[in-house]
Amino acid sequence: MVLYYTGTGNSEYVANRIGEQIEDEVMNLFDKIKSHDYSDIYSGRPYVIVYPTYAWQMPRILKDFIQQTKFKGNKCVYFGATCGDSTGNMTKYISELCRQKSFNYMGCAQVVMPENYIAMFNAPEKAEAVKIIKKADDVIKNIVDVIKHNGTIPMKKVGMLARLSSGMINTGFYSMIISAKKFYATDACIGCGKCKQVCPLNNIDLKDGRPVWGDQCTHCMACICKCPKEAIEYGNRSKGKPRYQCPL
Repeated sequence: MVLYYTGTGNSEYVANRIGEQIEDEVMNLFDKIKSHDYSDIYSGRPYVIVYPTYAWQMPRILKDFIQQTKFKGNKCVYFGATCGDSTGNMTKYISELCRQKSFNYMGCAQVVMPENYIAMFNAPEKAEAVKIIKKADDVIKNIVDVIKHNGTIPMKKVGMLARLSSGMINTGFYSMIISAKKFYATDACIGCGKCKQVCPLNNIDLKDGRPVWGDQCTHCMACICKCPKEAIEYGNRSKGKPRYQCPL
């Protein structure tokens, strides 16, 4: 079974491509995470868990979900981490999670996809995004080949910067950067409630027809990138930047 969590569609694309090629069920974990549904999940075949990289690690909301959910059946688990550049030393923490859950860790693949973190970086225009995704298809094919042959995804050597990125920098990033305080809606807002619907942490409420953010944010960029009127900004950081949703 292929399980995925996504903010703007990159991990959904990768999960669906893997599912199609290994001919296995694909499950979006969004509703389960949003509703705190930790009911058992069963798969007779190896699990494949696909997700975006947040500050060189697995998103904490996904890690929390995995820790609280009982996975029955097959104990082998493959991981696919989408990222704009690098996953750092993520494999250290994923393998530890597998030890805690008594999973057979089969490796974690890095899949470079278009950047979506417009709170800090620029997302590519559609044409460039498509080129990046097409290049990622080759990596996806390699992952599929490993899964089909019950192999393991090779672990890459990591340097000091990668270890720091997934360690101290990740910790500092969550404590100092991850916040919803800078999000706001402009006068272009039509009060459709899309931002509230796509927030995995139920962190957005509508008051007088306008979104108001609470203090439970994971910076998934779903609200700002999926707004149909591009009416959401993140301080001055997002102004003039393309909003990103996976175009394929």
